[in-house]
Parts: sequence; C-alpha cells; structure tokens
Amino acid sequence: MHSRTSRLDLHVPVAADLDALYEICSDPQSWTHFPSLRHTEIGTTERMLLGWVEQWRRDGLGTWIIRVRGRDAISGYGGCSLRRNAFWNLGYRLHPDVHGKGYATEMCEAAIESAHQSRSELPVVAYLLEHNVASAKVAERVGLTLLTRGPDIGNPNPKAIRLVYADRPLSSIQVASVLSA
Repeated sequence: MHSRTSRLDLHVPVAADLDALYEICSDPQSWTHFPSLRHTEIGTTERMLLGWVEQWRRDGLGTWIIRVRGRDAISGYGGCSLRRNAFWNLGYRLHPDVHGKGYATEMCEAAIESAHQSRSELPVVAYLLEHNVASAKVAERVGLTLLTRGPDIGNPNPKAIRLVYADRPLSSIQVASVLSA
C-alpha cells in the first residue's frame, strides 16, 4: 500500500530499505528521548523491518517508509500498527535533518485516516515519554487527547513517565494494555 500526503510519499517497507533505516535507527540524534533504544547492530533494524513486513501482510496496515516527495532518501518511518488486536499504535521516527518541518503531523494524519478505514472500531493511541514535548504537540495537532500518564514500564530510567494520547476515551483495561505494551 502506497499513500501520499501533500509533501510525502509513504511506502510499505521492503528489504532494500534496511541500510537507510539503520542509518536513522543508529543515529544518537534520533533517540534523544529514549537513548537506550538506539540500534547498535544492523540485525536489530533488520528484525524491526521484518516485523513491519509481517504486520502489513497480517493486518493490511503498519509502519510506512517516509520519503519527502521527489527525493530518494528515506526521511523516516511511521504509521499505525495494530497492537494486541486492541488498538492502533501511532508512532514515527524521523531523520534529524527533517525535524521541525511538519512531516510528522502530515504522516500521522494519513496514518490515522488509514487506521479508521481499516478498523474504525479500534482506538488510535500514541504513547510517548513525558519529556518528548515535540511528539506531544504532534499528537495534539492530529486530534488526539491526553488521557493519562503513568510509569513507563520497562524503561531503564525508573523515573520515566509515559503519556497516553488517544482519539477517544479508553477503558481502564485499554489504558493498562497500552501502558504495558
């Protein structure tokens, strides 16, 4: 599935995307909000990429490869991925060179629309670290509402706080599912 926004081409990931993805995933500037997730081996990126390919096959929607229209270079990745067959997880990571241009908002709008077209009964959720102010602003721009905050389970920083945004109210069971995802 290929999608477009006013400035972006959004592609289903393929094996040929691996090296460019690793460049983004191994760049410390790409992980300023969660440095321990930075990829230090290309195998980590390859497993992630294979997971995305499987998501698309299984769910008909998943993480896109993001390119600025007219450019061959990968500018990032993002989209909505089905989690626990209970909610769509909206997420993205952009190359530091394209931060601050509004591309995350464009991609997120397309991803939410695609999730609603695919399985509208499921909420779209963005969960992010509290200190990631830029991502919180994107979530709010695309119509998600802050529902709760809580400990970020599994984060090496025990003081890390996870914010949960969604496109609709969530039950306490759904919130617990998101916080433990």
